[in-house]
Amino acid sequence: MTGCGGLRSALMVLLTAALASAAFGAGEEAKGDPATRDWLERWEKSILSSAGQRYCDREMGEEIGWLVSPFLNGFYYGYLATRDTAWLDRLVDWSDAWIRRGVREPDGFIGWPKPGGASTASVPDYYTDNMLGEAMALKPLVLMAGTVRKTPSLKARYGEKVASYLKLSEEMFRKWDQRGCWREVKGGGLWVVPPFGIDRETNRWTEGYARRHTDGFSMPANKQNLIALWMIAMYDVTQKPIYRDRAARWWRLMKARMRPHEENYLVWNYWDPAGPWDMKPDGTPKHWVGVHPNGGYYGVDLEGIVAAYQHRLVFTRADIDRLIATNRDYMWNGQVEGAAFRRIDGGEPDPRWQGSPGVLWSALIPYDPSLKKVFLARHQPDGWGGLSATPHYLASLKKPSAPKR
Repeated sequence: MTGCGGLRSALMVLLTAALASAAFGAGEEAKGDPATRDWLERWEKSILSSAGQRYCDREMGEEIGWLVSPFLNGFYYGYLATRDTAWLDRLVDWSDAWIRRGVREPDGFIGWPKPGGASTASVPDYYTDNMLGEAMALKPLVLMAGTVRKTPSLKARYGEKVASYLKLSEEMFRKWDQRGCWREVKGGGLWVVPPFGIDRETNRWTEGYARRHTDGFSMPANKQNLIALWMIAMYDVTQKPIYRDRAARWWRLMKARMRPHEENYLVWNYWDPAGPWDMKPDGTPKHWVGVHPNGGYYGVDLEGIVAAYQHRLVFTRADIDRLIATNRDYMWNGQVEGAAFRRIDGGEPDPRWQGSPGVLWSALIPYDPSLKKVFLARHQPDGWGGLSATPHYLASLKKPSAPKR
């Protein structure tokens, strides 16, 4: 499995609930819903207590995504849920804490490197920064910039700050682009883990830098979708077509990789090779190919798919309906209390993820009342997964009825 073990796998399951995608919608004013009446108070106590761990002061590489971004999202949506600018102040505090720890790398760009920073066994344990971690942390900063730009009362206080965040986000896009991490492939495009790192003795690139446009390792689908969510946020705020195009090209490739399962359901692999860079010298793939037994990865994929649909990109309402059927009619056991979900392919649970062979695809709850009932019954507003999901849900006062035009 791509990643660095059980901690990241557990965080991925929690991230399924915690992701704050534009698809999330309450369908009614949240404070009038008895099921959510105490959620805000429980969430506030939880996030303020957890924030004392100050991951923003120490995490580097991909862990900026897994351990810092849930708080950044929580603070952003905390503002939307309460209109209390104290949450934006916390967002600035945490953002500035991790940004200022960046270091200048051999090509002149800022990064947050660490040993084994590629976070995959499919490339060597280089000392390097990590595109995914940056994408996950930058997305809420971009969203904040969009909100500040549209809110006159916020511009005087936060205008210069969010301008600096947008500038940084665009610089990081250029950084990974110049490092050869975007690949055009048949049917679309995707991002790769670069095949090089920093030699800490010389502060120069390792020898793999010369192969940066032809070598590497294609990221798995869940990571592609998390980066695409950053890209589509960048498009929404800047209106620059390149960001929309990159996200759309990935979603086209993802849709092409999805296949029918039984009658009306869909299934797809966690990872597929995309080019010669994904093959070993003996012709075998660098990573196993198949359905992942940890259902959390597929919940993340749905966040990307629904964002694409809402932007009228690639996925249609018919696709959303098939995915609802997959999660509701095939994976779900039909119980609200005691709800459980089996694997997307119906396979046997893996002992390593016995509790999450499948998960509720929360991105679909605005489109199906049964899945929404499960969410309301199961959600823990004061858990790790609730750091961002809780305020996002409470901030969403009406259900989106159609994609953006």
